[in-house]
Amino acid sequence: MTDTKKKSLTDGPLVPRIIQFILPLMLTGILQLLYNMADSIIVGRWEGSNALAAVSSVGALINLILNVFMGLAVGASVAVAHDYGAKDYNGVERIVHTSMLLSVIGGIAVGAVGMIFARTFLTWMDSPADVLPLSTIYLRIYFAGTPANMAYNFGASVLRSVGDTKRPLYFLTISGIVNVVLNLILVAVFHMGVAGVAIATIASQYLSAIFVIVHMMRTDECIRLDLRKLRFHKDKMVKIVTVGLPAGFQGAVFSISNVLIQSSVNSFGSLVVAANGAAGGLEGFTYTAMNSVYHAALTFVGQNVGARRYDRINRVIFTCLITVMVIGIVMGALTFIFSEPLLGLYLPDDPDAIPFGQTRLTYVILPYFICGMMEVMVGGQRGMGMSILPMINSLLGSCALRIVWIFTVFAANPTLPMLYISYPISWTVTTIAHSTFYAIRLHKLKKQDAMDRLLEKEMV
Repeated sequence: MTDTKKKSLTDGPLVPRIIQFILPLMLTGILQLLYNMADSIIVGRWEGSNALAAVSSVGALINLILNVFMGLAVGASVAVAHDYGAKDYNGVERIVHTSMLLSVIGGIAVGAVGMIFARTFLTWMDSPADVLPLSTIYLRIYFAGTPANMAYNFGASVLRSVGDTKRPLYFLTISGIVNVVLNLILVAVFHMGVAGVAIATIASQYLSAIFVIVHMMRTDECIRLDLRKLRFHKDKMVKIVTVGLPAGFQGAVFSISNVLIQSSVNSFGSLVVAANGAAGGLEGFTYTAMNSVYHAALTFVGQNVGARRYDRINRVIFTCLITVMVIGIVMGALTFIFSEPLLGLYLPDDPDAIPFGQTRLTYVILPYFICGMMEVMVGGQRGMGMSILPMINSLLGSCALRIVWIFTVFAANPTLPMLYISYPISWTVTTIAHSTFYAIRLHKLKKQDAMDRLLEKEMV
């Protein structure tokens, strides 16, 4: 087994270690979005706004269906970080085999449901009639790639939890290039439209899954994957589910609120749907950059909890909060300033849609750093092993508030600004709640640790 000390996040200066951790992760997410942006640009330029609307309008639905299992990937990451920080490498090995088997089974199940009920789900969302057939085609093909998507995300979560954020970047770089090349061939040359975009996407997903699985099978570290050892270890499964299931449920309910917002956007017609999707694509770059700090908070806190280094946790969270604020404010401002040409990349043939996209950016991208702060506080709580309270706080502070807003305030004044302003309001309320419960949990952990250390001394 290789030296693990170099990847331990429980010692040494925090700021350079956190920056070193988040940069590859940030680049990974941004590259993924660049590839997705290329998808949208290619389909929008060669197939028109209806095809773009078909591709962009299904994101909230995809997230709704996938989020439960993506939450379990978070649970696996926290479980690995705890055992890795405690130097329980046998425990890490059992978590790896449990989580990777879970990813395969979950991917097949979710993929089957998504393919069978794609049109039904889109109909429930009130997808515009002129984009419904194209959206259905895209969604059915997309869900054929779910097993690969799950395997890659679980594997990448394991790598992140032991401090390795570089290899997922390498894997994604190669698979993303393949995605773009296939897009150009299938859409621009063979004119396969949204089907070509979906085929290119799942081909890149299977390639990235192969990369991460092969690496885990060849590594000499404790995260080594042996296909003969794939089985569910009850104690590790319980640990993964305890943290991951509430996280996944939270993500799913978040997606329900986003689906409701998407349904409200759909009521304004396909031009607004396309503009909303384009603005959402731009926002994704800022969100992905901030989300890398969430993963840093989760992993650093998780390893330090495993190592019982509670003295470092507040410093981890403070560093992550400052980092995420800087990223959110700078990237949000740049996106807003250059919104017209950036939106024009997505909407080259629909200049009338650009003002609608700018409306969304005004109310969402400028205060986006608040969302980043909220994510960091969630990461800190999950890193400490909490999941129920963050879920409840998020459901009440964000999801329920948005849903109530849609059926009351927005219903009384059905305009786009009134719809979009629900985002920063819900982020602010939820951040305050998460910060309060984070402080309470950390105080309890420190108090319990002091008692445990005193008991250990008395026993000696």
